[in-house]
Amino acid sequence: MRIASNKLQDIIAFYTSELSSVYNSNELTSVLQQVLKHYLGYSSADIITKKNENLNQSDVLKLYDCCLDLKKNNPLQYILGETFFYGMYFKVNSSVLIPRPETEELVELILNDCKSLNETTIDILDIGTGSGCIPVVLKKNLPDANVSAVDVSQEALVVAQRNSQLNKTPILFTCTDILKSDAEYILDSYDIIVSNPPYIAKNEANQMQERVKNNEPSIALFVEDTNATIFYKRIIGLCTKHLNQGGKLYFELNPLFADEVKKIAESSNLFSEIKLMNDLSGNTRFLRAIKHD
Repeated sequence: MRIASNKLQDIIAFYTSELSSVYNSNELTSVLQQVLKHYLGYSSADIITKKNENLNQSDVLKLYDCCLDLKKNNPLQYILGETFFYGMYFKVNSSVLIPRPETEELVELILNDCKSLNETTIDILDIGTGSGCIPVVLKKNLPDANVSAVDVSQEALVVAQRNSQLNKTPILFTCTDILKSDAEYILDSYDIIVSNPPYIAKNEANQMQERVKNNEPSIALFVEDTNATIFYKRIIGLCTKHLNQGGKLYFELNPLFADEVKKIAESSNLFSEIKLMNDLSGNTRFLRAIKHD
């Protein structure tokens, strides 16, 4: 594999040749734009106007190595070490899931609901925070809120803390396994509890992209086939003591188990309102529940 010259147009041709089996044409265009912006600071217009310009050898080598990593089906976000979520940059590595557009929709749902709150200060908890994308965005847009987040992975919390500092959003992070009983003694009480927990049954793995399955942390993706709603059950149980009266619970869901999660919430008798909502693709993706006053 060789690049014909140091000209940008030849680097683009190299990427197209090497990655056509990995990405479709639209994906490849997006990947190229992100790569050239990251390494060269080029805009979409620059890519057009500077096609015949020569790059220095150092930049060519970086672009070459990036292409090799992409050809191995490594996620672009991990290669670049960053991603864009809700208009903000986040650091990511293989210790955390890559934030998804559906989670942006979840954050938007919460922020829209918070516009109707009269309280100036609200207490928010994110369970299974990963990169910290949910609490960081909530704190950025609700600066008076007290925001906390927990995760079982210390490595993930290192990334989340870095993102908190990067975006100037002070958040209380705690390492804890919410499935264990001692988690109850660590948690406080909250007006909002939100979670995007592991929700993919292991028997669904063969339907997933290899890029996701082979690179993103399995602890944040998968649950046992026989207990796919384990985290939802536990978090609903925690709402008994840790969600304030009139407080709201938000979940991101696996559409396959959405109705089951709703039934678990209904059987708890904790909530006056429980609603399932679709994402922009039409999949049943979110649950919002309001605790009895």
